[in-house]
Amino acid sequence: MARTLRGSFLWRNRVLLTGAAMLLLAINIFFTGNRPGARAAKPSLALLWTLRPFQNSAAELASDAQGFFHDYLDLVNVRQQNDALKREVAELEAEHTRMVELQVENRHLADLLELHEALGMSAVAARVIGVDPSGISRTLIISGGSDSGLQREDAVISTEGVVGKLIAVGPDSSRVLLIDDHNSGLDAFDQRSRARGIVTGELDAGMTMKYVDRTEDVRPGDAIVTSGMDGNFPGGLLIGTISQVSQEGPGLFLNVAVRPAVNFRELEQVLILTQKPAPAAGQS
Repeated sequence: MARTLRGSFLWRNRVLLTGAAMLLLAINIFFTGNRPGARAAKPSLALLWTLRPFQNSAAELASDAQGFFHDYLDLVNVRQQNDALKREVAELEAEHTRMVELQVENRHLADLLELHEALGMSAVAARVIGVDPSGISRTLIISGGSDSGLQREDAVISTEGVVGKLIAVGPDSSRVLLIDDHNSGLDAFDQRSRARGIVTGELDAGMTMKYVDRTEDVRPGDAIVTSGMDGNFPGGLLIGTISQVSQEGPGLFLNVAVRPAVNFRELEQVLILTQKPAPAAGQS
């Protein structure tokens, strides 16, 4: 029986006949399913009911995908806005820093101008642009040079006090020998007691006031100022203060340590005196 069924026309053409039947059913649903109460609508409604969960899932998935896409775009926009705000904040901070630096520089220049007017001497303002990297000598490099009228031996000062003198002059820059260098020597006196001596730098660090007689009344805290008798610096400029006085040994002079008035490491602006001071009293 099974062999007879398998050998029959229907069995051999079962796929073709099944496909033809489904096609006829689809055609019938297409032409008759739109009429109210049509029987053909029932299979269609059943199909729709069967597919409804899948359609809902697909709709929800599409909605979720669309929402994710919009959220992603929103995040991208927020990140771009944050990056733009960060750049703007950085620019504002940089501008604020420049403004603060300009205010500090203007204040220094105003102080130098006031000092210039108080001295009543020809002078040129300059910026500190470098230091001696070797450490062999204590020197600074400043921005002014011969093009600005500077010459060797010109005195260099700041609003805090005496800085040094020019030892080398180029067209647009010069080298300053600081007063705490061991090759420097400056005629000075104690402002309170008028005791006189020569202020020079030490090899290791600091300064000392040499040739102060043991009988002189000099004390820690006394101000040491220029005497005006060396031909370079006008009298009365602050050099530093006495930090220590001792009478060790049988020598004729006191050991007087002097702390510079100027912090050379933080020095930014200087004033170079291009005019020699008038001879001090007692000089020809």
